[in-house]
Amino acid sequence: MILKIANLSDGIHEMFFDGKLSEIGLSEPFVNSYKMELHMDKRHNQIVLGVTLTLDAKFTCDRCLAEFIQPIESIFKHVYLFGTELPEDENDSLTYLPFDTDKIDISKEIFDYSQIAIPLKKVCQDDCKGLCLRCGTNLNIKPCDCKNEEIDERWLPLQQLKNIPQDGIK
Repeated sequence: MILKIANLSDGIHEMFFDGKLSEIGLSEPFVNSYKMELHMDKRHNQIVLGVTLTLDAKFTCDRCLAEFIQPIESIFKHVYLFGTELPEDENDSLTYLPFDTDKIDISKEIFDYSQIAIPLKKVCQDDCKGLCLRCGTNLNIKPCDCKNEEIDERWLPLQQLKNIPQDGIK
């Protein structure tokens, strides 16, 4: 996504965008459309860009294997400094631009921050019961008839440790 900055006056600018994911270079697991709110603070030597990106993503639940759509919100800031001097240390949220820059491409930032917003653990609901380890029944839909086996005798000392109070007195 390219933002034209040449004719913008110094100050704060609010912009709103929505549309197809292909317009901003996103694909699976993202689905449907996007909404983006940009807050741009332009000064003579820098631009501070605040972005709120709202997306839907289609996942497979890690517990029960059901497909579900989850809304995702990615909020980030990026600073663009005008100049040719490169910093000694690399900073992912800082970009140097030539003084005569008339537009900035924020596609990389949109892609990177939307990928970071994908949760590590994907569950369809917080209280998802998952699948039975023995028969594979989805326990969210119905209980299974599998019987719980007795605990292996070798694990009984650990079970007893679990039942000891924190102060160590029975």
